[in-house]
Amino acid sequence: MVKQLLKVHPSDNVAVALVNLKAGDVIPFEDRDIKILSDTKSKHKIALQKLESGDRIIMYGVLVGTANGVIEFGDVLTTENVKHQSEKVFGKTETFSWTPPNVDKWKDRTFLGYHREDGQVGTENVWLFFPLVFCENRNIETLKEIFEKELLKQHVNPHQMLLRSLVSGKTEDPAVAEDSTNVFDNIDVKFITHPGGCGGIRQDSESLAKLLAGYVNNPNVAGASVLSLGCQNLQISVFKDALNDINPNLKKPVLIFEQQQMGTVDEMLTAIVKESFEAIKKANNIERKPAPLSKLKVGLECGGSDGFSGISANPTLGAVSDMLVALNGTAILAEFPELCGVEQELVNRCVDDASADKFLKLMKAYEKSVVDAGSGFDMNPSPGNIKDGLITDAMKSAGAAKKGGTSPVADVLDYGEYITKPGLNLLCTPGNDVESTTGLVGSGANVVLFTTGLGTPTGNPITPIIKVSSNTELKEKMPDIIDIETGAVIRGEKTIEEMADDMLELIIEVASGRTQTKAKLLNQNDFIPWRRGVSL
Repeated sequence: MVKQLLKVHPSDNVAVALVNLKAGDVIPFEDRDIKILSDTKSKHKIALQKLESGDRIIMYGVLVGTANGVIEFGDVLTTENVKHQSEKVFGKTETFSWTPPNVDKWKDRTFLGYHREDGQVGTENVWLFFPLVFCENRNIETLKEIFEKELLKQHVNPHQMLLRSLVSGKTEDPAVAEDSTNVFDNIDVKFITHPGGCGGIRQDSESLAKLLAGYVNNPNVAGASVLSLGCQNLQISVFKDALNDINPNLKKPVLIFEQQQMGTVDEMLTAIVKESFEAIKKANNIERKPAPLSKLKVGLECGGSDGFSGISANPTLGAVSDMLVALNGTAILAEFPELCGVEQELVNRCVDDASADKFLKLMKAYEKSVVDAGSGFDMNPSPGNIKDGLITDAMKSAGAAKKGGTSPVADVLDYGEYITKPGLNLLCTPGNDVESTTGLVGSGANVVLFTTGLGTPTGNPITPIIKVSSNTELKEKMPDIIDIETGAVIRGEKTIEEMADDMLELIIEVASGRTQTKAKLLNQNDFIPWRRGVSL
């Protein structure tokens, strides 16, 4: 018989519908029958007891809301009868201990990566072009067109061919749309543009400088060409200071060009093309070599979450995270608005008081800034989240936090700070998918696992984004963006541990360059920095 309801934690007073349920259905569950009172779509929650107004709603073993009126036993939870509520946290409440998973079968495994002089190992080898200020975006776009046409020998996009045939009334030769072929074997060339670097508060420019410095220091980057106008807030000196703070002994080539010192656009672009091409040729000589799995720094991200994300995809990432930590690798859990309600567990898992205090300080400051702007963390769930069963921020957070597994929290970082300690790190980022992913990569992630239940098409210029579906239906509907799906967990066909083994194997294949992510095949290169301040 197909399982219809799931109680995630023994102390929960709600259950998740695993299939669509109809009013009047009677479902045997645990030691009793539950009569379903309202039509309930899969992924939504059913009350396992009668709840009076103000009663606490528990899921994943934590407070995720309170009843906003009477909710009868067997009725569905909605945004009308439930309101967001989370526990208040003031500090550590218990001593934490952890038993790592057995990773004997993984301890001698390796991936083929690009070894950097500072000991980091990249899963990609990228030459990166980016501006310090938005005034240089046009020049970056010009360089992108120049380098991609000559180095990638790109063929015509099939959709461009379609439009051409519609305009001309003639059928174009489909052979023109073959895959791109790189001139160089061991180097990719990528381009970043952004709307920052000037016009906002100085702190935003300093934050952007740290982020861009993190991209240069990321092991997936071989070197960079940096464009500056000259008069902007994000001065070259600010960028260099940020780079020096992250890595005082950086050995990578970083070419910096300042337009107001170089004269005409033509003179500037000529110099950039010549110098960058020579540096790219040298970077192409770097080849993949074996590296232990401890050199993996895996970012943990979710976007377009659904009611299954917290019971299939995210716990699988949590199991992978624990395996990496046991192997002395690094996992990075971000999206602080989606840790609302699970702060106590994370505080207790911090290895020292300083990390616990920093986590709470960052969380409280972030929440205060949101409230001061006239909103709140309770506004975090998107319409798509709510439609698929995530009706409060605490409910969404309790499932999202499962990506971080069960290991100790080794360090806590603010946005733009770079990873220095192996183990599980907490990184303060927004819940916005791309802003958060952008931050994870800027903090050193050389692979990102990105779970989704609804389907989120996004990628990154320098780091592989492995897209993980919480359900099989999404994989079948959007196979062009999903790399691996965890629907077998929902159906009971695989355990979380078995699914995690499959995922770690995929990470090794992607990190070694033997498998390309769907985001890379689609040439998705999203980069959106988090701006905390106002424009001036």
